[in-house]
Amino acid sequence: MSMHFSVLASGSTGNAIYVENEEHSFLVDAGLSGKQMEGLFQKIDRNMKDLSGIFVTHEHSDHIKGVGILARKYGLPIYANEKTWSAMSPLIGKIETEQKFVFGMETVKSFGSLSIESFGVSHDAAEPMFYVFHQGDKKLVLVTDTGYVSDRMKGIISNADSYVFESNHDVDMLRMCRYPWNIKRRILSDVGHVSNEDAAIAMSEVAGDRTKSFYLAHLSKDNNMKDLARMSVAQTLESRGIIIGESFELYDTDPQNPTELVAI
Repeated sequence: MSMHFSVLASGSTGNAIYVENEEHSFLVDAGLSGKQMEGLFQKIDRNMKDLSGIFVTHEHSDHIKGVGILARKYGLPIYANEKTWSAMSPLIGKIETEQKFVFGMETVKSFGSLSIESFGVSHDAAEPMFYVFHQGDKKLVLVTDTGYVSDRMKGIISNADSYVFESNHDVDMLRMCRYPWNIKRRILSDVGHVSNEDAAIAMSEVAGDRTKSFYLAHLSKDNNMKDLARMSVAQTLESRGIIIGESFELYDTDPQNPTELVAI
């Protein structure tokens, strides 16, 4: 049995990732409007009526904007930890009790042959966490919205087949931009976002023999560019003895257009 995924949207304006196997299909976050989310599903030839549920990483608007409307329209189960539920409940509108599920930190939920493992990240939200999808011997890691990648995180996410990995900003662009200093300081902090170079260092430490791909995700619309992110990551990886195309491939993600639905 195979697992497929698509990064439907990724960036400062909204984030959503689709994962499926033959039995179930899930969204991780729905950070765009309901109409936009439906349009993204059409682009990958999928129907929201077939979704099994939505996993939420944290309560920031670029991750939950469409959660409430999709849950109500399609009767979807929503999974999040208790602190995230408390933080996002006032933001997403009424959700029926039978659609609300608590998914604790560093636990595993199984849906047939598909298992989803949660792990904590370092971000300025109530209790942010991301997910590892396991299907047989296949492993997909989703990790953005973290100020750094801790040793504990590295142990959980190491040697996956594919990664959706934060490469948020270029440090020089961020320092030179017009953001207020307090915003810059937040982004650069341990509860902010990972830079291109720091992302590459973490990638070099978690990639394993079976790793085939990294998708560079959550790029800042003001302080990064796809070409710059790819170049910076590739150069840092090369300095650590990893050559793109030999060890694994790098792929872009986009704020408005989904990546190809690919099998792991």
